[in-house]
Amino acid sequence: MQQLLKKIAEAAWFQNTITIVIVLAGVLVGIETYQDFAAEHHGVIHILDQLIIWIFVAEVVIKMGAEGKQPWKYFFDPWNVFDFIIVAACFMPVDAQYVMVLRLARLLRVLKLVRALPKLQVLVGALLKSIPSMAYVSLLLILLFYVYAVAATFMFSQNDPVHFATLPLSMLSLFRAVTLEDWTDLMYINRDGCANYGYDGMEHLCTASEAFPIGSPVIFVSIVLLGTMIILNLFIGVIMNGMDAAREENELAEQERKREARGEQEPALAEEIDMMVRQLDRFQNRLMHLKIRAEKYNNGPAKQ
Repeated sequence: MQQLLKKIAEAAWFQNTITIVIVLAGVLVGIETYQDFAAEHHGVIHILDQLIIWIFVAEVVIKMGAEGKQPWKYFFDPWNVFDFIIVAACFMPVDAQYVMVLRLARLLRVLKLVRALPKLQVLVGALLKSIPSMAYVSLLLILLFYVYAVAATFMFSQNDPVHFATLPLSMLSLFRAVTLEDWTDLMYINRDGCANYGYDGMEHLCTASEAFPIGSPVIFVSIVLLGTMIILNLFIGVIMNGMDAAREENELAEQERKREARGEQEPALAEEIDMMVRQLDRFQNRLMHLKIRAEKYNNGPAKQ
C-alpha cells in the first residue's frame, strides 16, 4: 500500500490534477465576489467547494500514507505543513462570526499554486532567504528616514503642516518622496512657501508661509538620490542573491530526485572520509618527496 500511495503522490497526473483543482478553487472564490450570480448558483458552487476540499484532504492522506509507518515525516517538509494548515483552516466553524475567516481560509487555497509550480517555489524560497538581509537594508532605510524626518520637521513644520507637522507625518511624507509619488509637490511647497504653491483650497492651514529656496531642493533631491537610487536598489540586489541561492538548492534537489529515481545512492559518509584520507596521504607523500629534493638541492651547492 505504501508503494502504491508513493507512486500516486509522485505521479505527474496527480500533480497536474491538484494544480487544476487549485485553479478551480481560485475561480470559485472570484465568482463569489459577484453576489447576485453566487446567490443564484449557490447549490452548484457549494457542491464544487466541498468537492475541492475533499480532494485536498485526499491529497494530504495520500502523501501521509506514502510515508508508511512514519506518517509524521509528512510534516518534515515545510510545504506539506503549509498545505495541511490551509486544508485544516477550511474546516473551521462556520458560525456567522467566522464567515470572514472562512472566506479567507478558502482564499488561501489559491496559494497552493506556489507548491504546485516549482518555479514559484524558487521565487518564494528566494524571498524567504532574502528576509534577513532585507531586514538590515530596511533598518538602514528607516535610519535614513528618521534623520531626514527630524531635519524636515524642524525646517518645514510651520510652512507645511499638512505634510511635516509631526515626526511620524514627516517620515510618511518622505516615504512618499522616495516612492516618487508627486515628490516634486512636496519640494515646491517648501521651496516657494505654502502661500504660493500647493495649498489652494486649504489656505486656512497655511498660517506661517516661509520659503526655503535652497534647503528644500537639497533635502528632497538628496533623499531621492539616496533612498530611491541607492538603498531601494539594495533590495533588488539582496533578492537577486537570494534567488541565485534558491536556484542552486533547487538544482541540487532535482539532481537528488533524479539520482533516487535511477536507484543510485550517495556514497556513505565513512567512504567519503576514507577517500579524503587517502588523498591527504598522497599529498603528504608528495610534499615529503619535494622537501627531500629541496634539501638535496640546497646542500649540493654548499658542499661544492
